[in-house]
Amino acid sequence: MNPLQKIVEKTGWPRLIIGFFLLSLFIIAPFAGVKISTSLNDTLVRFGMNGILVLAMVPMIHSGCGLNFGLPLGIIAGLLGGTLSMQLGASGPMSFFIAILLATPFAVLFGWGYGALLNRVKGGEMMIATYVGFSSVAFMCIMWLLLPYNNPTMIWGYGGAGLRTTISVEGYYLHALSDFLAIRIGGFVFPTGMILFVLLLNFLVWVFMRTRTGTAMTAVGSNPVFAKASGVNIDRTRTISVILSTWLGAIGILVYQQSFGFIQLYMGPFYMAFPAVAAILIGGASVNKASILNVLIGAFLFQGILTMTPSVMNSLIQTDMSEVIRIIVSNGMIIYALTRVKKGAK
Repeated sequence: MNPLQKIVEKTGWPRLIIGFFLLSLFIIAPFAGVKISTSLNDTLVRFGMNGILVLAMVPMIHSGCGLNFGLPLGIIAGLLGGTLSMQLGASGPMSFFIAILLATPFAVLFGWGYGALLNRVKGGEMMIATYVGFSSVAFMCIMWLLLPYNNPTMIWGYGGAGLRTTISVEGYYLHALSDFLAIRIGGFVFPTGMILFVLLLNFLVWVFMRTRTGTAMTAVGSNPVFAKASGVNIDRTRTISVILSTWLGAIGILVYQQSFGFIQLYMGPFYMAFPAVAAILIGGASVNKASILNVLIGAFLFQGILTMTPSVMNSLIQTDMSEVIRIIVSNGMIIYALTRVKKGAK
């Protein structure tokens, strides 16, 4: 086998094709009137915004719980942390870290309950996780109206109760990470703080997976019988992985919000699990195997295609169909990625 064949076999044709397609979009962009600096900037920003949400898939995949379609549960913990931070009047970059602290107990509690449920439905985790994700979003649609928030920047003006659908984080943790050590060259802005934070969390998860608990998690996912014979408490290990995944989901949405500029409640978290699942599958993961490299490659390819395709197509056909194209491309990649699930299964 020659070196080229080895690279193709190691990388996989799907990633190579998607990678070449993304590269071709970057090459075509200047001829279509799209600035490379703006496109690269948008791709990096979207990569940073979604990187931790994709990372949230790793612990559950390692422990054999499958892809985390229940990610909205972690996102809701993050939303609670963000809104409580604003309710307490925290401002500036510190409000971002206060939001993480406040989201943590909710993420642990939700993750523990979610893990206990998944332990009772071994073999059908992904279907149950999807129901958990959807039902938790529906339940919180009621709670956002009933919870006793009274910060005027968050509640509905009419009636003075219930949280708005979209809440601006300006004056709180807007660009708390993105502006930290940001590098500006003309129209290009490198969000240094956000990228470093994403890479730091990826590194910490990589280290955690090499600890005793992380190794036990991998053993439970790879061979539960062997893990049990070795004295590993399978249910406890799976629960820890779900808690960790839920916590990463909570942090992921806070990173997303500080860059996006808004907190989106009610139906906002409804479909956020699918792009994260698609990204890690495009990155080369399967339902029982995932690495940090899969997270980084998948998040960059998915968000790169999602950013570049509408921009280039819009300029080529000279009409504004960016949202339609984005939905088609996003859903197309999700469908493609989900067809990879069967191949990666045991």
